[in-house]
Amino acid sequence: MNKTYYICKYTPIELLKAFGADCANLNEMPQGFELADQIAHPNLCGFGKTLLEAVMSGQIKELVLVNCCDTIRSVYDILLDSKKLDFLYLIDMLHSDGSCSRERVTLQLKTLANAYGAYRGTRFDEQSFRKAFEPQTKEKGPHLSVLGARMGTELFEMVQKTMPFPVENDTCVHNRSVGVQNPPENVSFDELMEWYAKELLGQIPCMRMMDPTGRKQLYNDPNLKGIIYHTVKFCDFYSFEYADLKQHTDLPMLKIESDYTVQSSGQLLTRLEAFSESIAPRQYERKDKKMGKGYFAGIDSGSTSTDVVILDKNKEIVAGIILPTGAGAAIGAERALSEALKSAGLEREDIDALVTTGYGRTAIHQGDQSITEITCHARGAHYLDPEVRTVVDIGGQDSKVIRLDETGAVVNFVMNDKCAAGTGRFLEMMARTMEMSLDEMSLAGLDYKEDITISSMCTVFAESEVVSLIAQNKASDDIVHGLNKAVASKTAALAKRVGGEGKYMMTGGVSKNKGLVKTLEEKLGTSLVISDKAQLCGALGAALFAADIA
Repeated sequence: MNKTYYICKYTPIELLKAFGADCANLNEMPQGFELADQIAHPNLCGFGKTLLEAVMSGQIKELVLVNCCDTIRSVYDILLDSKKLDFLYLIDMLHSDGSCSRERVTLQLKTLANAYGAYRGTRFDEQSFRKAFEPQTKEKGPHLSVLGARMGTELFEMVQKTMPFPVENDTCVHNRSVGVQNPPENVSFDELMEWYAKELLGQIPCMRMMDPTGRKQLYNDPNLKGIIYHTVKFCDFYSFEYADLKQHTDLPMLKIESDYTVQSSGQLLTRLEAFSESIAPRQYERKDKKMGKGYFAGIDSGSTSTDVVILDKNKEIVAGIILPTGAGAAIGAERALSEALKSAGLEREDIDALVTTGYGRTAIHQGDQSITEITCHARGAHYLDPEVRTVVDIGGQDSKVIRLDETGAVVNFVMNDKCAAGTGRFLEMMARTMEMSLDEMSLAGLDYKEDITISSMCTVFAESEVVSLIAQNKASDDIVHGLNKAVASKTAALAKRVGGEGKYMMTGGVSKNKGLVKTLEEKLGTSLVISDKAQLCGALGAALFAADIA
């Protein structure tokens, strides 16, 4: 027989098992939504599309849903019309655990029992029902918790591999606590279902329940060392809780959002690794135990440029190289390192330790360690100016704002979403549209006359807006200032989210854009420290870590 899939912790799994079901949580992340997009609205949340994709591809034949939200109701209607399933059922679970709700759920359980029993041709087996209740988990040791909306299996496994502590999945479909008390003995089926309805509704509540205060026990555990808060794109339920949670806990927190595809999980790896590095700094060792001549190198492999810094034993910079990354991160890194060694008059064997960072860091196999650009930019900024407390880095692929403590350690950080808007790539595309070089564009917005606002931050739509402004004969200086305002506004919003405070430092190649720097300073209400080593900051931080492990 087919597996019976479910999606919600309020699903009466034990009842289904009493009729012989082999129950499974539908939680795998698809590669994309090719089939789902053909039959559903594009703004349906990623998990709703995951359900449609699984059914339309023929992966599942039996599905029991709970009316968690409007998305699930919509998915149910679509699947009902598709006639792709052998068994489809929607449980109307009420949003409170009062007596009226328990009475209603009891009726729902009986109705489901009749429908599922008729479908399978089996009768209710009370012994199987009682055996189905899983023992409650024992007390946890030091751990991290994933809270919020359900997290796909592939992404959760990535979290487990990345974090320095054991990770508990306490998202909405998990932390199930049905059957804390054993089912009553010698009672009728109706009485058993009344008890069962109370157990289902009495669990640690999810955010769909009218009174979610019981969720506090999830983050008041004294052994909890940090929280990874997950939301699904286009889902609001858990965004509300995250905003409130920030006011009630001092635990380290990382908020991530996925669209529930495998591709989105890969984009989140840097954030997860940076969070791991911030809550439990790792001890690094060199691959080669042989001592060189007291030189240490850092390679920052970015999407646009690959930067290399070499330090001597006094942690003084002896070489700094910036080269285009080119088609391959590993090849670009090798080329940049060779140029840096040549500049310093050194050989590869003179380097005691080498650390890689940046988006291409995992593709570079010659390093002793790999550390995220979040941690490396923080370390490099602290070296350049120990009074800096907030670092702004607008990179080619993403933008990030990092808050530091007095030692240069990462206190908090935020990154832009999976979108080119507000990044260096955005500025490159806009410069191309305006037929300017980046150097020309960096000066063009300084002497604007008309305060133009670019209303769309989507790169594609912003480009259309710029083309329209050009057609209206708007001055180039005015258009560039509008683009600078758009990027500065997005970056200032990130700074506010991270709790940015002075001194501010801007790192990366975009720090050379004088017009953007001026506009961002106006948005932040403070000046930005711009070092002559700004673009080398990530590689510098990596080199400093290399000096630590040598």
